[in-house]
Amino acid sequence: MWTKIKWGIRILVVLIVGLFLHYTMPQHDVVRITETSNRITHIGGNWIFYSIEDTGTGAETNTERDIRFIDAAFDDGDVMVYRNEDTGWFWPPYFKWDSATLQAEAANLKSTSAAPQWVVITHYGWRIPLFSAFPNAVNIYPVAGPDVTIIPWVNIILLALLAFLILMIRRMWAQFRERMVDPALADVGETFDAAGARVEAAQKEARGFFGRIAAWLNTWRAKK
Repeated sequence: MWTKIKWGIRILVVLIVGLFLHYTMPQHDVVRITETSNRITHIGGNWIFYSIEDTGTGAETNTERDIRFIDAAFDDGDVMVYRNEDTGWFWPPYFKWDSATLQAEAANLKSTSAAPQWVVITHYGWRIPLFSAFPNAVNIYPVAGPDVTIIPWVNIILLALLAFLILMIRRMWAQFRERMVDPALADVGETFDAAGARVEAAQKEARGFFGRIAAWLNTWRAKK
């Protein structure tokens, strides 16, 4: 039972970390920009999917915000809507301050299906219609066609560093456990063993003492 609980906790931790990294790390879409616009957007319970207020995106109130959007289409006909908000100094650490410039670049790269101009939009986040959540575009640049190969160097480097950090922490914990925890547990175990031996010896001595008293009493009963 305890083994199942431990594995359940491990799987849950891995799932949470994986979702966090997938949401936060940069992703790349090869698309054709079809429209750019500004819309007053209601921010309510879905605030977690938007930038923090006062990061330079023109936040007017706690619930209404003027947000830039970029509409795009994939080669297979699917569509995607990106928001274009500054991240400022807050999380995730893209330090984006140029949403107005990025919007102008997106407008300049608009094209039609008859004469497509393919671009790579680097973004983070998810598109969740239920929560009116949109991925946030952080960079745009033109490419030759929809079949271009994008190597996610940033993700590769970050994941390699994360794996190295986890390995180092695991090795440090193993050394700490070998040098400190295991000897301490062994000492505790020896202490409990010694205490148990003393208790057992005391019990045997008590049984012997009371046994002798009982035998002496039995001799007096025999004389009567």
